[in-house]
Amino acid sequence: MNRTVVVTGSTSGIGLAIARAFAAHGDNVVINGFGDAAEIEAIRQSLEVTGGRAIYHGADMSKPTEIADLMATAAHEFGTVDVLVNNAGIQHVSAVEDFPTEKWDQIIAINLSSSFHTIRLAVPAMKEKKAGRIINVASAHGLIASPFKSAYVAAKHGIMGLTKSVALELAEFGVTVNAICPGYVLTPLVEKQIPDTARARGISEAEVKSDVMLKFQPTKEFVAVEEVAAVAIFLASDAARQITGTHISIDGGWTAQ
Repeated sequence: MNRTVVVTGSTSGIGLAIARAFAAHGDNVVINGFGDAAEIEAIRQSLEVTGGRAIYHGADMSKPTEIADLMATAAHEFGTVDVLVNNAGIQHVSAVEDFPTEKWDQIIAINLSSSFHTIRLAVPAMKEKKAGRIINVASAHGLIASPFKSAYVAAKHGIMGLTKSVALELAEFGVTVNAICPGYVLTPLVEKQIPDTARARGISEAEVKSDVMLKFQPTKEFVAVEEVAAVAIFLASDAARQITGTHISIDGGWTAQ
């Protein structure tokens, strides 16, 4: 029986890789995010090649009413949400005293509050059927901090707390809640940070990659989106049923230091 998987922020980067991995298993997938309509439709069609269905919902993940419509649409189309992957995220790099207040609010809304809204809407049905998987894509910055990313670090630390708290609430209902903590993955989000970080630190973009980003990853390699997706597939499997309220780091050894 095909599962239904909702992946927020899945029109590019890590989210798209996760959606593709579940689709490759024949699951029904609900993708979400911004982008060119024709490109998104091509992505949607490409996710249906192994038997499952794929639909797109353009919810703005900073708006609770649109999030509610996303979750209601998924339930209406497929009858249930078996796996929820909270991946939507944005970034802004700035010294804290210069950090735009509207950017702070937006990052907290999309990177943290949106996960609360999707989870609260998914949980009743999961509890009723005593089955479900909730996977929150956090970050190495959910465990440690870096300068100039106060909102992002605060949001990702919040995701770690949310993960633990909800996992305890659902522990006796057959529903697991876990976080994945990638290090630097060369996604569009990270690529956009490079010039911003260069300006904030007064260094070149090449130095941002070598001396800021990969400096922290002992392997000196960016994490591949497919590697993050593989962990999501594992956490959604029966083999992971006793893994809950925790995180898996994929950071090339960053948080071991």
